[in-house]
Parts: sequence; C-alpha cells; structure tokens
Amino acid sequence: MIKLLRYMKKRERWMVLAAIVLIIGQIYFELAMPDYMSELTVLIKTEGSAMADILAVGAKMLGCTLASAILTVGCGFLVSRIASGYSFAVREKLFTHVMTLGKAETGRFSIPSLITRTTNDITQLQMIVSMGLQSLVKAPIMAVWAIIKILGKSWELSAVTASAVVVICATVVSVMAVCMPRFRKVQKLTDTQNRMARENLTGINVVHAFNAEEYQTEKFDVPNTEMMNTQLKNQRLFSLMMPVMGTCMNGLSLAIYWLGAALINQIAVTDVAARITMFSDVVVFSTYATYVVMSFMMLIMVFMMLPAAQVSAERINEVLDRKATVIEGKTDSGNEVGTIEFKNVSFTYPEAGEEALSDISFRIEKGQTLAIIGATGCGKTTLISLMARFYDATKGEVLIDGVNIKDYSFEGLYNKLGYITQKAILFAGSIRENITFGQSENGFDEETVDMALDVSQSREFVEKTEDGKDHKIVQLGKNVSGGQKQRLSIARALAMHPDVLFFDEPTSALDPELTGEVLKVIKGLIDAIIHPLDTLVSLLDKAKAGFSNLIANAESGAVQKYNNYMATQNNTFNLSSEKQLAPAMASANEFDPWE
Repeated sequence: MIKLLRYMKKRERWMVLAAIVLIIGQIYFELAMPDYMSELTVLIKTEGSAMADILAVGAKMLGCTLASAILTVGCGFLVSRIASGYSFAVREKLFTHVMTLGKAETGRFSIPSLITRTTNDITQLQMIVSMGLQSLVKAPIMAVWAIIKILGKSWELSAVTASAVVVICATVVSVMAVCMPRFRKVQKLTDTQNRMARENLTGINVVHAFNAEEYQTEKFDVPNTEMMNTQLKNQRLFSLMMPVMGTCMNGLSLAIYWLGAALINQIAVTDVAARITMFSDVVVFSTYATYVVMSFMMLIMVFMMLPAAQVSAERINEVLDRKATVIEGKTDSGNEVGTIEFKNVSFTYPEAGEEALSDISFRIEKGQTLAIIGATGCGKTTLISLMARFYDATKGEVLIDGVNIKDYSFEGLYNKLGYITQKAILFAGSIRENITFGQSENGFDEETVDMALDVSQSREFVEKTEDGKDHKIVQLGKNVSGGQKQRLSIARALAMHPDVLFFDEPTSALDPELTGEVLKVIKGLIDAIIHPLDTLVSLLDKAKAGFSNLIANAESGAVQKYNNYMATQNNTFNLSSEKQLAPAMASANEFDPWE
C-alpha cells in the first residue's frame, strides 16, 4: 500500500503535513486537560482556595476543549480532501495504465476484475486514508506522550498499564494473522461474483429461453455462500475484540483506583497535603492510562480495516506493475502509401502451445483489396490483429508503408488505419460524437461528418431520427439496429481518412438482410476509390469476397488474384491450422468467389 503513495500529488502531500500539525495540536490540548484536572482537584480539596483561581482553571479547561474541537474539525476537512484527491489520482493512474496495455496484458485480468479494482479496491484505499490517517498519526503520538507524562509517578500503576497494553497488542496481532488470508479470499470471491453476474446479465435472454434461472442461481450461490461464511468467520473474531478492549479499559481503571487507594492508605492520616497530592496523581494517572488504551483502540480500528486495504492495494499494484509488451516507436510516416507487407511472420499467443500463424509472407499494394476467407480458428483475426498491432509478431516483420510497424508511434500508426470491429461498438453520446470519436479535439468539420455518413450509407436513417446527427446513442448502441451500428462504425473509421481500412468479419453477427447492407457499403468503398483510402483488408466468407482483387484462402493457404473471375497465382502464405502450404494454382471452375 505504501507503494501507491507515490501517486499522491504534491498538493495532497502538503495537506498531510498540515493535518499532522493539527493533530499534534489536538493532542496537546487533550493531554493538557488531566493536568488542569489535577490542579482543580487540589484547589477544591485545599481549604481557603479562592473561587477566582478555581474559575480560572475551569476557563483554561474550556479553552482546551474548544481549541481541540476546532482543530479536529479542520483536520477532518483536510483528511477528507486528501483521501478524495488520493483516490482520484490512483483511479486516474489505473485507468490510464490499462489504456496503455494491449490484449496480451489485459487478457490476464477479467473485465469484472478490472472494474472491481477500479471501484471497490480504490474505495478501500480511500477509506483507510480517510479514517486511518488521523488514527495512525494521533494514536502513537498520544500513547507515547501520555506514557511520558505518567512515567515516574508510580511504578506499580505503570506496570498495570503496561500489562493492559500487552494484552491488547497480543489480541490484535492474533486476530490480524487469522483474518488477512480471509480478506484475500473475499476479494477473489468478489471478482468471481462480478464475473458471474455480468455473464448472467449479458446472456439473460438465453437463461430465460432455457429455463435456467434456478441453474444460474445455484451456480451463483456457490461463491456467494463461501463469501458469507468467510466474512462471518472474520466478523466473529472482530466481535471478540471490542469486549476484550472494553474489559481491558474497565479493568485498568479499576486496578488503578484500587492500587491508588492502597497507596493513599500508606500515607499518614495527618499528612493531608500528601494524601491530596497522591489522590490527584491517581486521577491524572487514570486519565492518562485511559488515553493510552484509547490510542491502542484507535489503532485496532485501523488494523481491522488494514487487511482489506492491503489486499486491495496489492490487486491494484498487480495491474500497475503489468508492463506493456507492445512498445511505442517514434516514426510518424512511412516511405510508401497504403502498402502492407508480411515478411516470414510467425505468431504464438501468450501461454499458447502452438503457433497461430507460421512463416507468412505477402504484400498488398496501394489500391488493392484483400479478402481473407476461411474456417473459424484458422488465423484470420490474428492476421488483422498483427496488422493493427494489437499484438507483435513472434518472428518476422510486419511493414506498413515500408516501415516496420514497431517503429511507428501509436498516433502515427493509428492515423493510417481505419478499423471496423466484428461486433460494432458504439459509445454513449450523439451520432456526431461517435463518428468523430477520439478526434473531436482536432476540429472535425461538418464536411468530414457528412462525407463519412454518405460513404457509409448512413445518412438516410440518421436524417430520419428526431435530432439527426445530434441523436443520442445509448450505452452500447442499443437504440439502433445491428446494420445501423455497423454502418456508423464504418463512418467512424472513414472520418479518420485512413490509408488502410480493416474489416474484422463485419457481417458475422448480422442477419442476411443486414449483411447485404454492410456488403453493399464495402463494395461501394472499393468502387468509389475513396481518397485517401488506398488499401482495404476484410475478413469475409467465401460467398462475400468476390469484389476483392486479392483473396487469401485460409483453407487452401493461397493468395489468389482475380481478374474477370479468373484466378491466377500471386503470393502464397499459410493460414491453415495444419500449417501446410497448399498449391497456389486455381481457376474459375475450381474456386468461384460468388458461389
């Protein structure tokens, strides 16, 4: 958890120093009270004491009380601001860091787990800072200060106080040693519950259709029951702590007064002054001893929260310590325009046993379109992912515009690429905001938006909406059809003016009618020769690839160039799961892209 403190901003650090000063002030005024109580006791017990002296001491006690209250309020405001600023900084750092990671790194964490770390875990840190800062600073200072004040007054009373402290410390250490592993288990179970809840809500229609409500509930009850039992065990231990603390405090007070009475009894009856002094010392000692025990009780409250906060901090650090394997280069432009080349490229997914792609070489020239076809799992999406640098090739080189893709800056690379995902993703906001997504600060004009709508054939349905381009898209685009979402995704990519346009199986999740709409858009892009769109790569099935002038048949392992439906040999590379290169000879009779 200490490791995360480096993300605290300079302003919050100065606030921490100010809060410490206020806490020390609180302690000073609180610990001054017993001395005034002793003085007041002596004045009351001494004959002939002036009322003015008694009132003066009372006024000092009132002043200390008010000063302590004011400092407490001020410190509370500061600590709240520190905790909020700290959690903001950590949450921002975590979110930003996740954005820098690629699929290989984020794939090690489930989406529910990342959400939990960004929300619940950071909330735990905020709580420990908010409630713990004062206690962690105040308790040790108060305990040491109080012990210094009572040292030398009576070794008997000091021994009793020390015994109570030892019992308290032993109890806290024992409870924490047992509870810490359980807190880790609770956090993991929370991730599991979030994952199952997300899975269930995503597939709620399937659950209903198969009458699987009870089945899903039983699955959810397994981690839920385990979490309940784990938390119950911890709560039982914590429930023992307060009685132990209360018993120690009450027993300490009783022991102090019992021993005090015995010590006073040892003083001669005639020595009234000595008896009064001893009585006042007992009162003062009892008060200071109470402060010592209260200090340890404050620490206990923090220690009860600390294990959960420590586990949360470890989970956050686990993400922050994950380094990106895709490292940004410095080049912004290439030596060519619209070309893609693979040179002996092989790729193996992290922790996978066999290669997904093996020794692939090919080149796509400016103005060409490539349709990659083949069965599911043959490596089509992997190929696209390497072109878009979601992963880096295990062996070989991927070049765009004649430059190794690893040498590009992220901004320079992605300014060249337009990417349409398999499942269209829209974000909450207007249609205009979705089309200019991530580029609004560059000053997108209406001509760019209109061009993108026209080319993607989206203008007709956009204009039918009540607000046109200002029509609000709800989360995940649930208020538009699948075909409309895909066309808006195409519009978003076109608004970037990409040199290369990627389609990652854009029709796989659409029905035949919507598939026709999207294919019409894709073919229109090719026929219109949209400037500066130079190259198009698409993952399609066999029946939808005929408009491409290059077809990579993942099942045969051949890149085939079409001219009037006559196939001739071009480049050969392997996308098949068998990792065997097939003959690259083909003819119209052997392979018809429209069949």
